[in-house]
Amino acid sequence: MRKIILAVSMFGLFGSMLAFAQGQDFSKVEMKVQKVAGSVYMIEGAGGNIAASVGDDGIVMVDDEFLPLADKIEAALKGITDKPVKVVLNTHWHGDHTGGNPHFGEKAPIVAQENVRKRLATGGKSRFGETKPAEKNALPIITFENDVSVHLNGEDIHAIHFPNGHTDGDSVIFFKQSNVVHMGDDFFNGGMFPFIDIDSGGSVQGMIAGDEKVLAEVPDDVKIIPGHGPLGTKDDLKKFITVLKETSAAVEAGIKKGKTLDQLKQEKVLAKWDSWGQGFIKTDMFIEILYDSLKNKPSGPKNAHGHITK
Repeated sequence: MRKIILAVSMFGLFGSMLAFAQGQDFSKVEMKVQKVAGSVYMIEGAGGNIAASVGDDGIVMVDDEFLPLADKIEAALKGITDKPVKVVLNTHWHGDHTGGNPHFGEKAPIVAQENVRKRLATGGKSRFGETKPAEKNALPIITFENDVSVHLNGEDIHAIHFPNGHTDGDSVIFFKQSNVVHMGDDFFNGGMFPFIDIDSGGSVQGMIAGDEKVLAEVPDDVKIIPGHGPLGTKDDLKKFITVLKETSAAVEAGIKKGKTLDQLKQEKVLAKWDSWGQGFIKTDMFIEILYDSLKNKPSGPKNAHGHITK
């Protein structure tokens, strides 16, 4: 049952239009609210996990799922506090994390890494299809290259750009006083393969490097909010990194032997980790993602800091 729930929560990785096209009934989605630690709550619905720092100053919100869920998200927040949303942070550009931007952007400024705005504004293609350019009211109005800090509710909230992991615009959000981290889609918890959006500048190499950096910097008792899946711990992140490394090594060994993608699939090179392929990203698809990532470096123009941009 847990794997079914996780698969449903992953349903629309590339925008609300894709979710509608596939027939998702948002009216049946229930929002789950969980107190994490300190000022921070986690809200689960049908897209990427939301974090909310709540206090006397108002709400700092991280990601906002799909637009049709905006009223349900509002109701979930009202169940925590009657204070208004003051700031919205986007961890990356995918529609299951930014779909609610048009609604919440009317209430508070949307802040994101600069590549998030660029990709939302231009749209793009991936192995799952095409995402059309977002409307103007969905775009972040404040962007940053490397990092930005928000100081509300007695909390120092630090968003740091971790390039070329899930995408080229990923931000990891650190809630210093509460000892909580929201990792966006650089971390999928619950024993499932992640999606790595190579067409948006992502790579398995970048995801591993970024995750290891987070792992080295956070305390042992940190609470970690993943992009998808249940609330995690440092041990959960370690397990996730181990699987990324081992599966990458298995595919890379085949590549070094001159094997094709089809051969690697036929040989079931990731059979050992097949239980991780029961969610949104199936085992064969993850072989494709790893193969493409290891064979091809992220492409596109680079900004002054060397990060890939659209």
